[in-house]
Amino acid sequence: MPNFCAAPNCTRKSTQSDLAFFRFPRDPGRCQKWVENCRRSDLEDKTPDQLNKHYRLCAQHFEDSMICRSSPYRTVLRENAIPTIFDLTSHLGNPGRRRKRIKELSEEEIRTLKERKLDTAVQEQANHKTNNSDVQTQEPEEEQVDENSHLTPEEKENQDYLKSLFEILILMGKQNIPLEGHKEELPEGIFTPDNFQALLEYRINSGDEVLRKRFEMTAVNVEYCSRTQQKQMLDICESCIREEMVREVREAQFFSIITDDAVDLAGEEHMPVFVRFIDETNNLREEFLGFLPCEADAEMLAVNFHATITEKWGLNMEYCRGQAYVTSGGLSSKMKVVASRLLEKYPQAVYTLSSSCALNIWLAKSTPVTGVSVLLGTLEDTYLFFKTLPQLQIEFEDTISLLFHDNEEKGIEFKEAIRSEWINRHDTFEIIVNLLESFVLSLDKIASDTSFRCNTEISSHAFVLSSALTDFDFIVTVVILKNALSFTRAFGKNLQGLTSDLFSAANSLTAVLHTLNEVMENIEVYHEFWFEEATNLAAKLDVPIKLPGRFRRMQHANLQPDLTSESFYKEALSIPTIQHIIQGLKDILSEQHLKALKCLSLVPSVMGQLKFGTSEERHTDLYKSDLPNPDTLSAELHCWRVKWKHRSKDVELPSNIYEALHLSDIKFFPNVYALLKILCILPMIKVENEKFELGRKRVKAYLGNTSKVQRSNQLALLNISYDSKHDLDLMVDTYIKMYADKVELQEVAPNPELAEEA
Repeated sequence: MPNFCAAPNCTRKSTQSDLAFFRFPRDPGRCQKWVENCRRSDLEDKTPDQLNKHYRLCAQHFEDSMICRSSPYRTVLRENAIPTIFDLTSHLGNPGRRRKRIKELSEEEIRTLKERKLDTAVQEQANHKTNNSDVQTQEPEEEQVDENSHLTPEEKENQDYLKSLFEILILMGKQNIPLEGHKEELPEGIFTPDNFQALLEYRINSGDEVLRKRFEMTAVNVEYCSRTQQKQMLDICESCIREEMVREVREAQFFSIITDDAVDLAGEEHMPVFVRFIDETNNLREEFLGFLPCEADAEMLAVNFHATITEKWGLNMEYCRGQAYVTSGGLSSKMKVVASRLLEKYPQAVYTLSSSCALNIWLAKSTPVTGVSVLLGTLEDTYLFFKTLPQLQIEFEDTISLLFHDNEEKGIEFKEAIRSEWINRHDTFEIIVNLLESFVLSLDKIASDTSFRCNTEISSHAFVLSSALTDFDFIVTVVILKNALSFTRAFGKNLQGLTSDLFSAANSLTAVLHTLNEVMENIEVYHEFWFEEATNLAAKLDVPIKLPGRFRRMQHANLQPDLTSESFYKEALSIPTIQHIIQGLKDILSEQHLKALKCLSLVPSVMGQLKFGTSEERHTDLYKSDLPNPDTLSAELHCWRVKWKHRSKDVELPSNIYEALHLSDIKFFPNVYALLKILCILPMIKVENEKFELGRKRVKAYLGNTSKVQRSNQLALLNISYDSKHDLDLMVDTYIKMYADKVELQEVAPNPELAEEA
């Protein structure tokens, strides 16, 4: 909103002028002089507060000696500045221009004003000399104040000023308000405040005395706080809030690190990082730590990943007991290098699957085949499209009912599946193959239906998605993925199911790998069946069978005449997919990880399933150095088994780690207690209470509600961790210590020649 100059016959406004605009002072005496010199009778009945909030004078009405430009960001009036330059006659020749009522003065009043102006100039010179002498005589006292622990009034005022700025930044972060107010560059000479300055101005007008005194005589159409200073303060906000979270992790001692897939932050790829730990109330928490940039080189990414977590964020990786990376495409291969480098340094930081990602989805995301990455992106777009409007979901369900009218039970099952987050399920690829015809028919109808034509964005998006789903490369890829991953579907479901199922899955890996190796040995036979299924589905949708366009374009004249689509997809898709699944299982279910999962026999329900006849001690060697009393472990495990074996009939066995950790007498078994806490933080274990897994949901909400251009690493942490503790005094002290010698802070230091800006 522009500020108009209050001077008579002046039509300038702050957004279209390079001149500085200044508030009326709140000091009653000085404000009265401004009103008298303006000769606006309509301003005489207004209070200094009203004038300060709503009226401005441009720099054209002040003599140059009254204005001080201390830097490109600071244009202020001297503390005794009085406006003296006014046009009081131009309206006489053009009565239509007279929008401000000018008060006519008598000759006596004019003479009085001239005398006052002369007295002001004399007083200014006297004050200047006095101030210089005061500085010389007070130097010893200032040195003495610096030696004491007490703050001077100027230092206290500066701290309060910085605290107000930090409060505004924290508010903007929590409410997800971007610092920038406009995306496009404004024409030269036009000033519009950004969101930060607009909020600062609002607080000044709402009565913030600290900010008012700092900026009362500062031009309203210049930056109050430079972008550099804002960035410095945001860095401190981020580090202070993260430090509070890291303090809890240090108190818990052991933790695990998890990352999610890369996202776009202001044009650069970053991945969100989470930390898992058991808090003081024995609840498993998964908190957002921040975003990390994804460098191009895998080895450099490994170095920076480790340095950020240990040096910048202050976590001790010696206490890391698990690492999981939910990434896709080229980033997944880089994170595999990161995992191996961390394992070299910290052997107990086992590489695992994350409970937030189904095994089959993780395997598909990390498959090093271009067509698979394209397919996953198409599925994501399709899922989000049908979530855009309720009508689209209804249209899709109606199509399912139509196609499955002869098998209503199956139709109901599929409709329930698509109401869930079907792109992250263990059977995602089975769902998409069974419902591909339904997807295509509903998209075609939406693209051509007159009820949707008014929304060209939806109809055109439906057309694009339909074209992507009816490409033969997509069809054959999704069919082969469905069949290849069918051998790990039940296994993956058990891995992320009940504790007893997870324990059983850890003992069945050998059988799964044996089956996959058998498939690999007979891949020609399996691929023939898979490709036939893909061609039948393509024929059902009238999709021609052909080699992918990208391959044909790359081959040109070198295309082998005897190369068929079936043999191409066997070499380019089926073989590398099965090879990747086998290697992926070996990576995330290493011997060390399986040994850790077999320690789940400590959970009473698993002990009962094993008839209390197993010795858990041989599996616990991995964590022996983490135990409080390792010498007594054998006797303690015996007592733990006896406790549950001879329990009374009305006592149920705890079914998971969470229930076991919250037993009233768990601390009587210190070694078991320590082992259960370490097992619980493994990324494979589910977070039992959803309220302690909000970090991932908040990250997703932040990314969904914020455009890519306006996303900020620092503001994201403030928004996602909006309920975290923050110490304003600590932030201010940190800022002063780190940036006391910087220009931005020097500019706000007290200066007797400038207006009230201590």
